[in-house]
Amino acid sequence: MFSKAEAQAMKKDFWTTFANTYSRKWLLYNTKIKDVTFKFYVDNKKAMVLLDIEPKEEHKRKIYFEKIVSLQQLLLDDFLPDAVLEENYYLENGKVISRVWVEKTGISLYNQKSWASIFEFFYEKMDAFERFFYEYEDYIRGLEINT
Repeated sequence: MFSKAEAQAMKKDFWTTFANTYSRKWLLYNTKIKDVTFKFYVDNKKAMVLLDIEPKEEHKRKIYFEKIVSLQQLLLDDFLPDAVLEENYYLENGKVISRVWVEKTGISLYNQKSWASIFEFFYEKMDAFERFFYEYEDYIRGLEINT
């Protein structure tokens, strides 16, 4: 078990190593859609690449999620066959968001031997997510475009 300081240092080293290994600018928060973001996540059990849809206005969240659902077969067939879509995903704080994600289990941030596998997973899945988004961004972004 690690102390809190050791765990923090390892997390910092993990993200620094990832950034140095895959030094590219990721889309992440720059979707140009308020509160629609791509994220990386890793802990001691799994790694995830996420698309979180969390506008404060419930109707906007539903519209953006419905747009992704309308593209679901394309997402699964052409980009991320293992993607999971959940309209009402509950965060630990109780907030409800919509989430699309892929995950890899059986790895750990705290096991440096699994870092290369996590980095490869992050790169491959986020790249696929971004290609999907760029392909359909005009449709996803436009609230006035019907689903």
